[in-house]
Amino acid sequence: MVLVQCCNEESLGLRAVSWQCSPDAGDADVLLQCSAPACSTQLIPPWTARLVPLAAGGEGLAGAVKDAGGVAVTTLPWCRQHVLSVLLLVTVVEWGDDVKAVSEDEAMVLVNHQATGDVCTLMMCLQDKGTVVRQMMWLMDHIFKYTNFGIVSLIHGDFFIRQGRTHRDQQLVLLKDHLEKYYRSRNRKWIVLFPEGGFLRKRRETSQAFAKKNNLPFLKHVTLPRLGATQVILKTLVAPQENGTPSAGDAARKESKSKGLQWVIDTTIAYPKAEPIDIQTWILGYRQPAVTHVHYRIFPVKDVPAEPEALTNWLYQRFIEKEDLLTHFYETGAFPPPQGQTKAISREMTLSNLWLVAIQSFAFLSGGMWYCLFQYLYHCLF
Repeated sequence: MVLVQCCNEESLGLRAVSWQCSPDAGDADVLLQCSAPACSTQLIPPWTARLVPLAAGGEGLAGAVKDAGGVAVTTLPWCRQHVLSVLLLVTVVEWGDDVKAVSEDEAMVLVNHQATGDVCTLMMCLQDKGTVVRQMMWLMDHIFKYTNFGIVSLIHGDFFIRQGRTHRDQQLVLLKDHLEKYYRSRNRKWIVLFPEGGFLRKRRETSQAFAKKNNLPFLKHVTLPRLGATQVILKTLVAPQENGTPSAGDAARKESKSKGLQWVIDTTIAYPKAEPIDIQTWILGYRQPAVTHVHYRIFPVKDVPAEPEALTNWLYQRFIEKEDLLTHFYETGAFPPPQGQTKAISREMTLSNLWLVAIQSFAFLSGGMWYCLFQYLYHCLF
């Protein structure tokens, strides 16, 4: 076996990792030890240790080690991109506000939910947004916990929420505890959630019936959001004072880092012909190349009401706006221009081919390692 000694979140860095042989170890045993204090010890199979030197290649990998609590090879955020095996077949065009301006601040990202491919789309969008891709927390359905990337997300500290009225109150308590325990301690900056509480195709009929009963707008492309998780996040993560506007300078943003949640990023995903891409399509690539469009609108947290009724109305208004955005998009092929402007400007997201090859290599490596891990466990048990 291999003895891996892992540092706490604040102390772990690539330079702190060193190799040495365990005094009581055999030839195949390796001790991976970190020089920082407050360490914990875990055991992993010996073949994993041989791959740890791969992390010497860059700061991003050091951050990946940090995010995972020290077990590097199987928890790289990039390895979660193995579901993006047809990245070259999917193009993302971004509209609206430039979220790079707030990538160093804390933000809550509200997204409409149409299919499992929404997560893949967002993962791709965030690859060129600086360090935020490895400093974010995801709220996703508990079923993802039992998938291959779900295991990595669990180690990463993401939260898996159970849907349904019978679980709702308990899940909100668990979410609050999870945020208090992991969000600050793991230096998270963005938190992503889908306020609709389920896929569009599953919730649309129920949402429309609720809207009709309560004299609310009839929505076709989105559903009415649920308040619970959004309210818990705002109550838990918002500090008493908030930042200014996205146009604030670098000095203002640097000063605001300790002020808690600063922004709400309203994100709208639109698929060609209103046909969402599911995760199976991302993996198998059996659809023709497509262009996915993502629209951002940034709100300062100080402009978001705290009272439940006012917050509910504010959330409803955001999704009514999403409905208008998507209706315009499906009719014209483009999102409407911002208020006061005559033309909407889009930005096509591009990724380096070398970078794509690199993450795919890590994806295949991760898959091979999981195979070896299960094979090793099988031989140990049987």
